[in-house]
Amino acid sequence: MKKVLILGAGMVVKPIVTHLLSKGIQVTVATRTKSKADEMINGHVNGKAVAWTVEDQTGLDKMISEHDLTVSLLPYVHHVMVAKHCIKNKKNMVTTSYAKPEMRALDAEAKAAGIIISNEMGLDPGIDHMSAMRIIHHVHDKGGAIQEFYSLCGALPAPEATDNPFKYKFSWSPKGVVMAGNNDARFMKHGKVIEIPTANLFKNPFQVDFPQVGILDVYPNRDSIAYREIYGIPEVNTIFRGTFRYPGWCETLDVIKRLNLISYDKVNLDGLTYAGLIARQIGAKTSSNIKKAVSDYLKIPVDAYAVKALEWLGLFEDKPMNRKVDSTFEITSDLMIEKMGLGLHERDMVVMQHLFLAAYPDGKKEVIRSRMLDFGTLATDTSIARTVALPAAIGVELILNGQIKIKGVHVPVVPEIYNPVLDQLEKLGIKMTEEYGLPLTEMIK
Repeated sequence: MKKVLILGAGMVVKPIVTHLLSKGIQVTVATRTKSKADEMINGHVNGKAVAWTVEDQTGLDKMISEHDLTVSLLPYVHHVMVAKHCIKNKKNMVTTSYAKPEMRALDAEAKAAGIIISNEMGLDPGIDHMSAMRIIHHVHDKGGAIQEFYSLCGALPAPEATDNPFKYKFSWSPKGVVMAGNNDARFMKHGKVIEIPTANLFKNPFQVDFPQVGILDVYPNRDSIAYREIYGIPEVNTIFRGTFRYPGWCETLDVIKRLNLISYDKVNLDGLTYAGLIARQIGAKTSSNIKKAVSDYLKIPVDAYAVKALEWLGLFEDKPMNRKVDSTFEITSDLMIEKMGLGLHERDMVVMQHLFLAAYPDGKKEVIRSRMLDFGTLATDTSIARTVALPAAIGVELILNGQIKIKGVHVPVVPEIYNPVLDQLEKLGIKMTEEYGLPLTEMIK
């Protein structure tokens, strides 16, 4: 019986545990909170929960040596450490996180050890790469070129659950969602490189009308230009990777950033109320009538959407924060987590769209669109958990069965990985719907 070690028991782990156990694979879940792992295993005869923390590298090394493959679902900062233990023990590894330069630097060592370290085997990154590459290779196989490419994705509450001003509820790493608001962005538009500093990240979203969902805002996601090389499309003159949000999120997050409310800098907050914090952020002498003071500071109407959203969040309340030295990031994200959790009987959804402008040697051009809309059922069975965990679970199966034979550090942009994973995902109800031959008017302007 094959044995898989899973590190971590966060919000997206349960589906991979359930899936692998259903396939007759022995699964060990090692995590700080053993009770979470016990709940996921649910008494299955082939499941085992272990209390473990990242500080225990001796224990980690021993566990890796005793399993055929390790899945790291820890915070990304720990993946390289895990990878080095996998290389030492000549054991394969899977993650759902971005392959950082430090991870890519282990490629030669992984090849020498005869293992694969398969990164970005989730949703975004993951399904986005695989579904895009299937189309890119299709166009290239016909002698065509990709002139423009947009890849957009969002994990959101289902439309009926958008009952707060942010129109957002957390269904995955809450701190990670807010942290993403501090990224810079970079993309290419008609041959021109566009650099977006973090201060401007939310200032100019564009909109997409998505079937069954409605109008969604899109803001840029990190460095899109790097994907010209990753996807093998040096010919592209427009490349943009973006994040979907309901209207209201970008406007409100822009104001939050203007007020410096998601800074990581540690400051003394002893004795401050939430209104007092805001007063300090804008240089006001008093926290009385703070709503008006904020609107004056920002030079926006007092009844502006974003101002109302901050009021709903509780940032204007004369209520003690009970903090000593802390960051505004922790204050704001904690308030959001407290008020914006996905309800037990509420659904989340994943929305993804690729849009390509392809050109062919005979002069013909076409727009190709690929979409996915996937709904969860309950807060305990989320779409984001399924769409992140199941590609990794399928990847684990394929590696254990010898169907993925390549070695080294990889992301899923090669047919040997993406074809069988996408085919298996479709059988599990996770499917991109592709449309070819669309008119040029369907392209984002």
